[in-house]
Amino acid sequence: QVQLVESGGGLVQTGGSLRLSCAGSGRIWRINDMGWYRQAPGKQRELVASITRGGSTNYADSVKGRFTISRRNAQNTVWLQMNSLMPADTAVYYCHADSEYGSGYREGALEVWGQGTLVTVSS
Repeated sequence: QVQLVESGGGLVQTGGSLRLSCAGSGRIWRINDMGWYRQAPGKQRELVASITRGGSTNYADSVKGRFTISRRNAQNTVWLQMNSLMPADTAVYYCHADSEYGSGYREGALEVWGQGTLVTVSS
């Protein structure tokens, strides 16, 4: 019904920057909250940052001041700008959306995850 596709991961040195993108597609009626999560090897998936449709943001303490989440509702897209990266930021990053789907009218709601993109920060 609704798909999310991420891009922008890769290998970067400590102190470097990366920008992740996530675009929604399919039978989108409306996308509400969007967010980025990450999962490091052997650890649980954790919230990195989230943003409401109105633009209110929330960040994990570990990324405050370094990461910035933004979105463009008309394009169903969310970005995560990551600066001052550290080896502890190494993880697979997943895009998440609380979506509503339908063609011509709202048919239902769906929680959607992207496939994940790997971010590796070398020391």
